[in-house]
Amino acid sequence: MSPDVLERSAPSSFHTTDSLPVDRRRAYWREALSQTFGAVHMTVPDEVYSGTIRTAQLGRLQAVTVDGDCLTALRTRRLVAQGSEHDYVVVKLLDRGVARLEQDGREALLGPGDIFVYDMARPVRLNLPQAFRTKSLVLPRDILGLSESDMAQVTATPLGTGTSLGDLLSPFLAGLVDGAGTYPPRTSELMARNVVDLLGVLADEVLGRSHTDTSTGNRALLLRIQAFIDRHLADPDLTPRAIARAHHISLRYLHKLFESENVTVGRWIQRRRLEECRRDLTRHGSGSTIAAVAHRWGFTNATHFSRVFRTVHGMSPREWRESRASVP
Repeated sequence: MSPDVLERSAPSSFHTTDSLPVDRRRAYWREALSQTFGAVHMTVPDEVYSGTIRTAQLGRLQAVTVDGDCLTALRTRRLVAQGSEHDYVVVKLLDRGVARLEQDGREALLGPGDIFVYDMARPVRLNLPQAFRTKSLVLPRDILGLSESDMAQVTATPLGTGTSLGDLLSPFLAGLVDGAGTYPPRTSELMARNVVDLLGVLADEVLGRSHTDTSTGNRALLLRIQAFIDRHLADPDLTPRAIARAHHISLRYLHKLFESENVTVGRWIQRRRLEECRRDLTRHGSGSTIAAVAHRWGFTNATHFSRVFRTVHGMSPREWRESRASVP
């Protein structure tokens, strides 16, 4: 789903063929699918009886529910090159019907309750040959914390099939998509973080590794922890101990993971907060006070923030803002 499509859909949208004359339904349905899923060839029946699409925002994620008769979606190499959806991954629950998914040289036959992933950065074919319902989350690929090679191994593979975690995620994802758009913003963000963390664990299962079995596994865990930190930067209670607890590892092991970055966990958090503060202070037309910017990114004390900022950047936040204001 491209940023343009997200902009058209956000914060929520609703499309249905139910109130249309029969002869207008096919054209409307194709257009609604194209608006929702971007640069994809959609093949639908000559006679469309019923189709409904609901979208809603869930933090950085987009929740999409589609009910329809049948369809085939094809994203070719040419469409990948032409489109702007490369940075998005689709996590889809097949709630009703059957499906065939092809990507990265694999083919998966899927049934009700299966959860699967496809990557918008590469060609993909999804065939839904009968009446179906899907519930999807469209998310920026960076928040999963998977490398390109790891992502290529996870696509077109049912996630968590026959496992207790997979059985837990299926109803959780369904409820999350159903409720998207009704939760307070803070609740939406927290729920989105939880489902991303669960997906990360399922991805590790597909990749056949635990947190500690290889250096590659360590790197994947580190990337996921760094993504977790980015999602929680605004939380003043984000500490190394809280991060270790959230990922079911020891505090000592967490610090060991960050040795490869030549920085402590605490310094990494501080660095990322300063980067976001610097970005906010640079934005033209921002009416936020320096204290508000600091608070937004987890600094509870404006004086401490100013001192840290000066130490790192050689000038105060106010001087930084004034220097950037003169840049066109």
